[in-house]
Parts: sequence; C-alpha cells; structure tokens
Amino acid sequence: MFAALGAVQLTLAAPSWAADKPVFGPPPAWVEVAPIPETPTADGAAAVQVVLDDNQARLEPDGDAYYTRRVLKVLKPEGLASFKSQTFTWSPDKDDLVIHTLRILRNGQPIDLLKDGKDMPVLRRETNLEKASLDGRLTVSRQIEGLQTGDLIDVAFTRIHRDAVVGRSYDAERFAVPGLVGRYRARVSWPKATPMRWRASPGLDPPKVSEVAGRTELDLDIAGIKAPQPPLGAPLRFHHLAELEVSGFQTWNEVSSRMAPLYAKAESLAPDSELRFEARAIATKFKDPGERAFAALELVESRTRYFFLGMNDGGYVPAQADETWARKFGDCKGKTVLLLALLKELGIPAEPALVSTGAGDGLDVRAPSAAAFNHVLVRATIAGKTYWLDGTRTGDVTGLAALQPPPWVWALPVRPGGAALEPIVQTPLARPMIETLLRLDASTGLDKPAAAQIEIKFTSDAANSFRQSFARLPREDAQRSLRQSFQKNYNWIEIQAADWIDDPASGSIRVVITGTADMPWRKNPDLGVREYKLPTPGQGETYPRREPGPDRDAPYAVAFPNFVRTVTEVVLPEAGKGFTLRGPNDSDTIGGLELKRTAVLEGGVARFASEVRSVVREIPAADAEAANKALRLRAEDESLVRAPA
Repeated sequence: MFAALGAVQLTLAAPSWAADKPVFGPPPAWVEVAPIPETPTADGAAAVQVVLDDNQARLEPDGDAYYTRRVLKVLKPEGLASFKSQTFTWSPDKDDLVIHTLRILRNGQPIDLLKDGKDMPVLRRETNLEKASLDGRLTVSRQIEGLQTGDLIDVAFTRIHRDAVVGRSYDAERFAVPGLVGRYRARVSWPKATPMRWRASPGLDPPKVSEVAGRTELDLDIAGIKAPQPPLGAPLRFHHLAELEVSGFQTWNEVSSRMAPLYAKAESLAPDSELRFEARAIATKFKDPGERAFAALELVESRTRYFFLGMNDGGYVPAQADETWARKFGDCKGKTVLLLALLKELGIPAEPALVSTGAGDGLDVRAPSAAAFNHVLVRATIAGKTYWLDGTRTGDVTGLAALQPPPWVWALPVRPGGAALEPIVQTPLARPMIETLLRLDASTGLDKPAAAQIEIKFTSDAANSFRQSFARLPREDAQRSLRQSFQKNYNWIEIQAADWIDDPASGSIRVVITGTADMPWRKNPDLGVREYKLPTPGQGETYPRREPGPDRDAPYAVAFPNFVRTVTEVVLPEAGKGFTLRGPNDSDTIGGLELKRTAVLEGGVARFASEVRSVVREIPAADAEAANKALRLRAEDESLVRAPA
C-alpha cells in the first residue's frame, strides 16, 4: 500500500524537516478526496470490512508526499476488539506528518476522535531495542472510544518524505488488501521530465497512464476487489501478487553506483588507525589469503557487537570503520565496512553486497529499488572463488571452507560503475547438518528397562545456532532446558542427564542424553513372536494440493539446502541369537529429496539408518502429486526387530 503509517505534510512548498510533532489539518490540494462507497455485501465477510482503501502519491525532486485514507466497517461484534487505538508512526529526521481525519461514522453522523490532537502525546517507544535496534521513530496514538457494531472508522493522513542519500523516489509499494474491498485506489504522479519505472505484478491489471499539467500519472481504481492468495508451497517470488511498484531507478546498476561512494568513504582508515595494526598482526600470523580473510571475519564477529542505528541517514549510510571499531558495536553496514577496511589492508579483493533477507527470491523481476534491501555483507574473492562474509554472524570458528553461501538468492554488489544482480549459488550439502543416534541397550532382557543414549551432532550453521543459544545460559540451566526439551519428544524415555561437547576444531557440537527406555515389545498374533517397532523417522516433506487461482502451476519450494541423518541401534540379548529384523534397504530421489535407508543386524546389534538430503531448491508442480504418493508409501514401511520364538 502507498505509505505505511508515517509522516506527512500539507503541501510541498517550503517543507519543514525534522518534525517532532504531527500537524492537524485538511488534505493537500492535489489530493482527490473520494466519497465513501457503499459497503460490500456482508455475506461471508470478515468481522471488519474494508470499505475504502485510498492511496495517492505525489513525487517531487524535493520530497515525496503520500496520502492514505482507510474506511473500515465493523460488521460483527467480534470485530470491535480490533480497534483498541489508532497509531501513527514517523521518522522525524526524514518525515513530516499531517493527520487529517480520525472519526466514527454512525448512521451517517460523524463523531470526531481527533480533536486537533488533544490527548495525543508524542512518544519515542523504540519497540525494537530488545533486537539491538534504535531507529528514533516517534508515535502518537488515540483510543477508539464508543465504537459499536455497524460503525465506520475513517482514518486519513499524509506524509512527506525526503531521503538525502537516495535523492529520488525509490520505494516499491505493495497492494495487499485481505478480503473484499469496496474500492481500492492507487494514484501516483511525478514530473513528466523525470524518468520513472513502474511495474504491475500478476493479479493486478495495469494502471491507467495519463499526462496531466506536465505530470505523468498512474491511476489504479478498482471496485469490489478481492486480493488473490499466493499458491500454497510456492517459492517466495510467487507471493508478490497484486502489487504496483514505482521507482526512480531504471536499473539495478544505478542502485549499486549510488551506494558505492558511501561505502568507499566509510571504509577509509585514518593514518594512525588501530585497525591498521590489527591487520598487520593478522598478516604476520597468517600467510594464506583465506586464513587472513577468516581471521579478519573472526575479529569483526567476536570483538564488535551488533546494534542498529537507523536515525538520521543511518538507514543507508554506514558509520566510519574507525568509529565502529572505537565504540565496539555496529549494524550490518558498520560491520561490513569494518571488515572491508581490514581486507583492504590485507590485500584481499572485497566489496559490499546488498541482499534482502526476506524477499530475495524474485528480486530480479521487480522494479529496481534501494528499499528492496535490508542487509549488507561482504563479497570477497580469494583464489578465484567467491565468498560471502557476514560480520553480523557470531561463532564461526572453522575457516572459510565451512561457511555456507547465504540463502538469499540474489545479491547486488556495490561498485562505483554499478553492478547487476548476482545469484548466490548454493549447492547440496556434502555432510549432514544434524545427525541423530539413538542407542537402546536391551541386552539384559526384553522385559527390563533398556539403557538409552541419544547423541545429536550439529555441524555448520546448526552448530553455530546451538552454540549461541546456550552460551547465554548458565550450564546448569542449559542442561535442564535440554532435558525438558527432549522429554517432550522422547516421553517413553526417562531422561536422567543431558549435556553437550563443543568441538571448535571441527565446528561441531555433540549433545548427549542418557536415561532408561520402556521398550514396548509387542506380541505379533500371526507369528506368535514378540517384536519391537521403531519410531518412523522423517520421510521428507509433502506438497499441499492447491485450489484454483493465480499461478496454480507454480513450482513447489523445497527446504534447501538440508541434510539430516537418523540412526537407531538396538543392542539385543544373547548377542542377537535367533533375532531377525525387517526394514528397508533402498535409495531414491523423490520430490527433490535424496532418500536413503538401511537395516542391518551385525554383532548382536540391529541398526536402522535414514538420510534425507535436499538436492534442488524447488520442483515442478507437475511432479508434486507423484512425490506425495511415493513419500506416503515410504512412510508405510515398518522397521522392526523380532525376537526368536
């Protein structure tokens, strides 16, 4: 939608920046105020119905103004709980906010809740401090009092926004209204001489394009629209339905070159910089470029903490490398330039690379935009190979070879001459991220409790995540947490102890759980023997069936890269004499998953192993049904041990 809750101004003439209070007044003259349409039919509607969703934008060289109005109707008593208060939030260093309307309409009669801002104090809440983020945004809110079923809520505001770094309109706006909307409008205009790029995504008809008073105008006006739903299980790029994007950037190269001077300036070091001495120490200790690069990454990870500062130009402009080092904290931009400065001193080619951590898939078909990215890391080239180094990570200890490429699909290298989007290539994992060994010792007899031991080995990012989580707790509390966590999944085992062993040399962590198990040796009525059926390990994901709709034939996403191995061992009485087992010994590739199973009886131990490894990122929709059927059949296969008669 055009303009999320944010700051606004009445007119573009003589804007006053750094507005720490909202203004209350009518909409700007360029806004076409819409009448409130009839409420759509309530049959099958939600408790709250969107009657009008009106979004208008006027893009200018000195700032972009956004007008937003929403009218909603409470159709059922259950909808009243949705309206505790109305909140407006803005960034005072970049925005001005004008609030036009906040009222209840009951039987055509208005009830004013705005009252020129009385009882609407300005608050600086910093809601993301617990996530190490400081953005300086301000908030005002007003309680919605006296609301009744059948009432309309009418909210309208405008913001004017200017970003000195980007210097032009750049935001890609999204149409994403849930359910039925009485009327949806998106109206955007800019000076005719200004080159702009726009795109209507699937699920949305192209807007009307016209020229009015020397301005180009896009106008999308739809009555009775229902937002389409993305296809189940599809990759993220298929979730961008019914969006209208408008950008002042014509190519991704322009975004890249616009950001390049910011990073070049920030990574430059003072002649007496402490970072120069740190780089020399690394160079003295290590001769191999890969070892030097990893030592620099470890320094940034372990000796500076993450903290985001988004105030002023902090959203795009990185802090100086020397400044980040001096205060020992920085956000992704600060940590990136800190690492770039070290690598430059070490003679290792490296550059910043912008990524989107939540919407990278499909970035290549969207309108170029600086706002498309929310993270930056280092793209380093060592011995002809590309490495993606992220200074905001912690706990990397095993060298460059163990680092996996990040899962964000596309990256934009930041270069003075610009760069195109570059795919981030991921390959199937060569070794499991998680290996589980369950060993049950039934050697003393079938009717006695069996000694049980669970070993789980975490490697790569799985080990790193475990290490960081439990490093924050006292060991005794972490052990208790482990026992309680495993007791939920292994409630047939009485867990007595839980601990872990960290092996920094291999980058792995091994969790060890011990206890006693109650093994249900059931009687097979057909064969007259006792048998133990093993819990069925995971057979891989299945793919949901889709209802008719846009992109029903889109591919299905696969959890990639992923590799899990599960082993169960049963130590048998009498060294296994007379015991038999039944279990699959096979390997297959189904639905993008490489699946392997083995079952052997050797040395009095029955051993069942299963592996699931994803080998592709997605599969065609046409393959999903056959994959589901094959996975269901595999799940029916039993693994069991039979005692002698």
